Amino acid sequence: MKESKKRQKSGLDNHAKEIGSNGQPKIGKKDYEAEMFKLQVELVKLQDWVKETNARIVILFEGRDAAGKGGMIKRIMERVSPRVFRVVALPAPTERQKSQLHAQRYIENLPAGGEIVIFDRSWYNRAGVEHVMGFCSDKEHKQFLRDCPTFEAFLISQGIILLKYWLEVSKKEQHKRFLERIEDPSKRWKLSPMDLESHRRWYDYSRARDAMLAATDTPTSPWYIVPSDDKKRARLNCISHILSSIPYEEIPYTPPKLPPRQKPKGYEEPKQQHRTIPQLW
Repeated sequence: MKESKKRQKSGLDNHAKEIGSNGQPKIGKKDYEAEMFKLQVELVKLQDWVKETNARIVILFEGRDAAGKGGMIKRIMERVSPRVFRVVALPAPTERQKSQLHAQRYIENLPAGGEIVIFDRSWYNRAGVEHVMGFCSDKEHKQFLRDCPTFEAFLISQGIILLKYWLEVSKKEQHKRFLERIEDPSKRWKLSPMDLESHRRWYDYSRARDAMLAATDTPTSPWYIVPSDDKKRARLNCISHILSSIPYEEIPYTPPKLPPRQKPKGYEEPKQQHRTIPQLW
């Protein structure tokens, strides 16, 4: 592995004093942001490598409601180009899509060369919410669990790098996060009737998760579990794992030289009055 990809020794525990929900020391904001910046720089290097090599990468994030998928994806996308890293979060299928092959609308969103596609929920909806909420039949659910490993093996055989992450949140922490969404006006939009039902059906979703992992955690396409009660640790650990799972190399960078400004050749700013937004800060 090249020098650019070697992890620097983490200084996370230097300033971590409080105990988090998982019993580990909490990560201070300053240390967290410093570590996250290092990882985001590596994501930019990964981006350059993907463009240079025409690689195709698919990253799936699955987990219960409030497991932290959105925050994870946000930090991945923070400093990279949306023309290379693309997030796919599909709405409920239309009536026409319901009559298609289950994977069809996901296949349409797979990456072309030089792209990384992040699925915020994926074809595994059939193993989770569709199964638990009765949006598919038991037969369709069983067929999915049977056929999914074959489908993913095909994607991998075509040269796609596929990474699957299950964010594991505890019952206590999910409850806490739901209450925060109810009380925080800026988070209320995150709490849907489906979320409320997932809170009630905790054990139905547990059984669905167990069946999914048993059927689709294969040597060719394994699942990786991300303990997510501690959001900061989950993000750092997961992004680090993504980077370690892809054989990227740093592409040499030649800084461009800024060209000099053109001469004004008589140009003057017009003396017109325009509406400027109020300067409140």
